[in-house]
Amino acid sequence: MKTYMNRILRNFDYPLFAVYLLLCLFGLIMIYSASMVWSVNRYNYDPAYFYFKQIKSLAIALLAFLVAAIIPYRHYRNKKFLYITLGVMFALLILVKFIGFGDNVGAKSWLSLPFGLGNLQPTEVAKIAFIVYFSGAFANKFYAGTLDEIKTTIFPTFSILTVSLFLVILEPDFGATMILFLVAVSVIAASGMNIRNYLKISGFFAVLGVALSILLWIKWEEVMTESRVGRFLAFADPFEYIQGSGLQIVNGYIAIGAGGLKGVGLGNSIQKLGYLPEPHTDVIMAVISEETGLLGTTLVLGGLFFIVARAFIVALRTKDAHARMLAAGVGSLIAIQTLVNLGGLTGLIPLTGVTLPFISYGGTSVVFLSIALGILMNVSMFVKYEKMK
Repeated sequence: MKTYMNRILRNFDYPLFAVYLLLCLFGLIMIYSASMVWSVNRYNYDPAYFYFKQIKSLAIALLAFLVAAIIPYRHYRNKKFLYITLGVMFALLILVKFIGFGDNVGAKSWLSLPFGLGNLQPTEVAKIAFIVYFSGAFANKFYAGTLDEIKTTIFPTFSILTVSLFLVILEPDFGATMILFLVAVSVIAASGMNIRNYLKISGFFAVLGVALSILLWIKWEEVMTESRVGRFLAFADPFEYIQGSGLQIVNGYIAIGAGGLKGVGLGNSIQKLGYLPEPHTDVIMAVISEETGLLGTTLVLGGLFFIVARAFIVALRTKDAHARMLAAGVGSLIAIQTLVNLGGLTGLIPLTGVTLPFISYGGTSVVFLSIALGILMNVSMFVKYEKMK
């Protein structure tokens, strides 16, 4: 045990850990700045209410990161563990449909935990479950030489993807559906699967897309609430609907433009004073841009880019298939989630409510993203140790 801990300290990826901590700390500062007026005016809370809640979440997240970093990633290939992971994910996704609660756009996305432990968003669990399960399952098939077999690999993969995405879109959560879909594609791409099977998978995804479109059409009135329709209209032309659903996007533009190079100063944002709803959550980058300008925005995006680049460098350097898939999966998750968040803020895609990794307010998000980064840390340490041998 002592030898293993010494190896961890010797091979620990300190730059990755430092960037992770800096992003979390900067996010904490911006959560306080963005939420202090909103928490008083909207909820009649203390100005530091969301700030202190996020501190508690970050404490749990840091512990989760360290635990995930210490556990050897090869344990994630254990078949019992993989089945348990899959079972927990399905149980949570089904449970949230029946006893979950939602937001102002009609989605049931949250579960209330017992004993006052707070709330849990099952789709955040699903993101990690996708990476862990598919990486572990594909690695086992890879080592057994059965990665390209239809009955043992391709069909089960299709089945799990179909059921998972079906459950998520029933919430309905389009942002999470998009992220889960692309994360699964990324892990499959890193698995080394035969090119012919990529064509089969492409055909399957096309059929799945048609099926989901039909489901959306059948359940249109339930899925497309007035608020959600407004998001699509605002995406098409925010200025046309500036008095309604387009106001948030337009105010985001104003905040970004007002920041200039250096920003208006921490705490001095105008748009957070009621113009941006829930400014500490998925639109926090607008407040960051306004208060810290292009310099602050560049630092945040630079930090996220560093983590993503680190993940793919680790994936390229390792000779181990399982390590490669885990690293590629984590890197893809953070990259895709960042792009979806920024795409919604800038009007490139409809607003989805997806958080900005490690920056936005959200306990479930930061805890499970920290677990993902902890897994990446363990893989990174393995690659470093592998090179030293």
